[in-house]
Amino acid sequence: MKAVVIHEHGDLDVLRIEEREKPTPRPDEVLIEVKAIGLNHLDTWVRRGVPGHTFPLPMIPGCDGAGVIVETGSLVDWLQVGDRVAIAPGLSCGHCPACASGADNNCPQYGILGETQDGSCAEYVAVPARNALPIPDQLDFPQAAAFPLTFLTAWHMLVERCGITPSDTVLVHAAGSGVGSAAVQIAKLHHAQVIATAGTEEKRAQAVELGADHVLPSREGDLAKSVRELTGKRGVDIVFEHVGEATMPASLRCLARNGRLVTCGATTGPKLEADLRHLFFKNLSILGSTMGSRSELIRILDLVGSGLLKPVVDRVLPLEQIGAAHQALHDRTAFGKIILVPDSSNGVSP
Repeated sequence: MKAVVIHEHGDLDVLRIEEREKPTPRPDEVLIEVKAIGLNHLDTWVRRGVPGHTFPLPMIPGCDGAGVIVETGSLVDWLQVGDRVAIAPGLSCGHCPACASGADNNCPQYGILGETQDGSCAEYVAVPARNALPIPDQLDFPQAAAFPLTFLTAWHMLVERCGITPSDTVLVHAAGSGVGSAAVQIAKLHHAQVIATAGTEEKRAQAVELGADHVLPSREGDLAKSVRELTGKRGVDIVFEHVGEATMPASLRCLARNGRLVTCGATTGPKLEADLRHLFFKNLSILGSTMGSRSELIRILDLVGSGLLKPVVDRVLPLEQIGAAHQALHDRTAFGKIILVPDSSNGVSP
């Protein structure tokens, strides 16, 4: 099969298209012919490397994907060859106390497809059968590949970690990103007021179309001052953070009393400088969040299937253009998700 393989960390030239043996599914796995691959910022970190973290190279990247089951393991009797499925990106042991309680994202062995084992940037991928989620007929493969990681991350941040309510005002950074565009929709689904940021006029208009009530420039002016003006000097109840070092100081200043800041990433850097007096004087909470549970993802799939949540696909490119896709993520030219399509897919519609 054709696959993207990373042998060493580096620039775009380390993304190599190679021939690999087609995986053989284990008894509890299924083999999926990949029809669409959703690209994430995590893929760029796997390529570039993260100081202090070891990736099991060489490795096929890719956290998100959708396709058709072509083979099932001997223990799998609830899925069939020919089933159309989306891939749940979270990997866990399935039997520890965290997994047994439904909090599989807290499993000590938790990992992510394409980060801890070979991922979806290939013509075929083998995954545990519990990670193959049947998709409704109305969902095409690019849409099915566009929602799992980002919508699961955003849902867990807002619903599980922050307990979002209709009375909340939420600040969503970088609404044009995959996780940001998901967060805007999830916040509006829960009837919250949404203030979003985006870098261009076009992205700000698209954020409004997704449901944002107000959209501010992400790289202009005093964000905290603008948020205070929009909220009558009160501030916001929730800040949805994933940008990191460049935005964290302003994010903390945007919070109202008893506000909570939830973060899942640090795209611009991991360092945090904060005045602790603001934290305890205003009763603020800073919450970390990683992925979410499989049960949350199944709930999200129901909402996507019913049209209440909509995956945002910016563009669809052939797998051979993975370098251009990584560059687009770096340049922040996409609104929503970039989808890659293997040649063997022969089209991406159902």
